[in-house]
Amino acid sequence: MAMETGTAAAAQSTRRLLLPLAVSFLLCALAAGTKPPPSSSYIVYLGAHSHRAGVSTEEASTVATESHYDLLGSVLGDREKARDAIFYSYTKNINGFAAKLEPAVAAAIAKRPGVVSVFPNRGMRMQTTRSWEFMGLENAGVVPQWSAWEVARYGGDTIIGNLDSGVWPESLSFNDGEMGPIPDTWKGICQNEHDPTFKCNSKLIGARYFNKGYAMEAGHPPPDRLNTPRDDVGHGSHTLATAGGSQVNGAAAFGYGNGTARGGSPRARVAAYRVCFNPPVNDVECFDADILAAFEAAIADGVHVITASVGGEQRDFFEDTVAIGSLHATKAGITVVCSATNNGPDFGTVSNLAPWVITVAASTTDRAFPGYLVFNRTRVEGQSLSEASLRTKSFYPLIIATDAVAPGRKVEDAQVCMLDSLDAAKVTGKIVVCCVRGGVRRMEKGEAVRRAGGVGMVLVNDEEGGSNVIADAHVLPALHINYTDGLALLAYIKSTPSPPSGFISKATTIVGVRPAPVMAAFSSVGPNVLNPEILKPDVTAPGVAIIAPWSGMASPSDRPWDERRVDFTIQSGTSMSCPHVAGIAGLVKTLHPDWSPAAIKSAIMTTATDLDMEQRPILNPFLQPATPFSYGSGHVFPARALDPGLVYDASYRDYLNFFCALGYNATAMCKFNETRYACPAAPVAVRDLNYPSITLPDLAGLTTVRRRVRNVGAPRSTYTAAVVREPEGVQVTVTPTTLAFGAVGEEKEFQVSFVARVPFVPAPKGAGGYGFGAIVWSDGPGNHRVRTPLAIRRRKM
Repeated sequence: MAMETGTAAAAQSTRRLLLPLAVSFLLCALAAGTKPPPSSSYIVYLGAHSHRAGVSTEEASTVATESHYDLLGSVLGDREKARDAIFYSYTKNINGFAAKLEPAVAAAIAKRPGVVSVFPNRGMRMQTTRSWEFMGLENAGVVPQWSAWEVARYGGDTIIGNLDSGVWPESLSFNDGEMGPIPDTWKGICQNEHDPTFKCNSKLIGARYFNKGYAMEAGHPPPDRLNTPRDDVGHGSHTLATAGGSQVNGAAAFGYGNGTARGGSPRARVAAYRVCFNPPVNDVECFDADILAAFEAAIADGVHVITASVGGEQRDFFEDTVAIGSLHATKAGITVVCSATNNGPDFGTVSNLAPWVITVAASTTDRAFPGYLVFNRTRVEGQSLSEASLRTKSFYPLIIATDAVAPGRKVEDAQVCMLDSLDAAKVTGKIVVCCVRGGVRRMEKGEAVRRAGGVGMVLVNDEEGGSNVIADAHVLPALHINYTDGLALLAYIKSTPSPPSGFISKATTIVGVRPAPVMAAFSSVGPNVLNPEILKPDVTAPGVAIIAPWSGMASPSDRPWDERRVDFTIQSGTSMSCPHVAGIAGLVKTLHPDWSPAAIKSAIMTTATDLDMEQRPILNPFLQPATPFSYGSGHVFPARALDPGLVYDASYRDYLNFFCALGYNATAMCKFNETRYACPAAPVAVRDLNYPSITLPDLAGLTTVRRRVRNVGAPRSTYTAAVVREPEGVQVTVTPTTLAFGAVGEEKEFQVSFVARVPFVPAPKGAGGYGFGAIVWSDGPGNHRVRTPLAIRRRKM
């Protein structure tokens, strides 16, 4: 059902685009049941600027701002009211403004000529010492000469910007050490006028904050602690350091995982753009108006890579500030990396769907933090980072949370161990068994048990969680176990004639775990419900139990009851996998500074692997073979990404043609392009966007897809289609089968034809009717292997 809905949604999206653009987007938001409150804030997107030649940046910005006042003033009938209503004017690369408006005014603006889209200022959520060794960049803390770090000079002088909750500048991960002068191309600032203790340096070269959209939705001016780029949550410090943090020896979290922490581009310059704030407003921390302002600033400041571990619901591109901001960034030559979001493992949950961004799923490494639960002469393994251990080696009574419901609370609350939902009279001195999903965060469940007098906690997965278990820094002895072991534990407690009892051992750190990687249960899954012809996510990277620095103002659990403070902590999520890929993109950018964002993306995708450490298929959370809907092109392989051989390049013009294929007309194209743009005379198809993967959601009869590749390897090289792995029930033909290049930079085009085999062969179960395959171009054994995944769903005749 999710697959069919995705196809229908894409078709419906294309039909909507034939309406006047801004009106269609606003009506779409209202029809979807997301009608804003009577008075709210909106973003008015006007596309790209067409600043006159010879005009200074300051003058052009002033002219753009005045034009925004004129536009809104013409609707309100009062220019001064327009000045008061607008709280952001986007005047550099992005053209538009954010303002507090009545819905009727927003609808009126949407009808004005030159307006691309009008949409509410909605919110998004924020979505190491081992991961780089797991990916082959170091060995036992030693970096060999052939490492991608050495080859790409550790990402030296690439500038990575992070849109997140800010940064903790005092962390050793942002120590400038022997960093040289800041590059002359840098135009950013260190925005510390309200926080003079906040200092930038030659490593952390810039920091800004954007909170007007948050304040507008909160309904009051931000307090002083939010008027600073300083991270009071921890999330932004963790992600920025993962992308480009300096080397820190002896990093550990709660005594676990001791080693050397550093980012993917350890010698990159980094900049923080704070767009996420606590406390959340309506359960979200990051608002569209602030995100768009941060994109505009980062582009103007001169970053080379943007990492954005934020995400929300799937939206049409011009109602999605990440898609809008990243499109303008891509046009400026900036690679944008986004998280796939944490809504897995259901089909069709992946977000950040724009084809010009790198969308990253999350998977495990080969490191684990196992502890053991012993009960009924049985020992089962789980994961934990608890510092505390049980006081004695004897067994403790076990109780299921639903058997200890506090007076006045619901069974459903106790089942997921919400705060104050457990009866102390029944829990004191016992190990409590809690359900993992729902209610509150995992560490908060442990606090609920501790408050009720429990001595320990066992978290059990539901069927959806499968075998994925997460190591958390619980406030008491605790263990997270998988679904199968959880069933055995619950059966024992319910059936034993004597009082049930058990023991939790303290966890340890081990490496070399197999299988690895395994897809994380939380990692969102395809297909792409907006444009199913574009495979999403693009790749997967380490996102489970990642060690990186934390904020000195935040507890490991980010909960007010937790008074612990740490320099490093362990986090899991696509928020953690995203900056890994941003760090790799930084390495590629350093080695190949003239490559486009699409070329960098292609290098990362076509060199990724769909095999695990034992050369077997990567598994999903249920330990079954995963598909490209889980991992895209596969797990990133940094060393290979530096030398991909061939790249699928795409220019801004290709993305404009992509919009043509979606149904945008010349008038609409002119609005978000700086000048008039005519769609190609010959009809273009979405499937022909020069993407490093191929997806056909409705194969019927013969379908041909076109691709072109550019040689970035040896000047004279010949590639053959060495592997053509056909999806189930589909015949695949590559024409030509050989590509001969005579120079670096030369491009060649090829076609791939797909025909459904007769009789109809059903696709594997659990894949939504899709079959999967791959095309691999190679220039000889031991040389380059350029892999393009295939995802094909046949129409049943």
